[in-house]
Amino acid sequence: QVQLVESGGGLVQPGGSLRLSCKVSEISFDLAILSWYRQTPGKQRELVASMLGGGRGMRLDFADSVDSVKGRFTISMNNAKDTFYLQMDNLVPEDTAIYYCNLQESGVNYWGPGTQVTVSA
Repeated sequence: QVQLVESGGGLVQPGGSLRLSCKVSEISFDLAILSWYRQTPGKQRELVASMLGGGRGMRLDFADSVDSVKGRFTISMNNAKDTFYLQMDNLVPEDTAIYYCNLQESGVNYWGPGTQVTVSA
């Protein structure tokens, strides 16, 4: 059974950094799109960043989706291709949300349960 589990969320002060991890089991990255989304109360879940799991050096740039994170958030994966990350730098209060990792393969979406990120002084 495919499982995605996020970790690394928490409380951070404005200007701080966090790295979220998404541990994936029972599915290969090779044909997958790996993504991070976030959601705040009363709003739709929004895409933050995506990359191809094949690791061919291609990153999908959804700049039109979340301009506010460009230059501050970076998505990556490990060499074992079982974990991917969201490095978040220079965090601002507006980044407060529940962050979800997502893997899409052959039209099927898999989601983690989410991890809370709170940016507050």
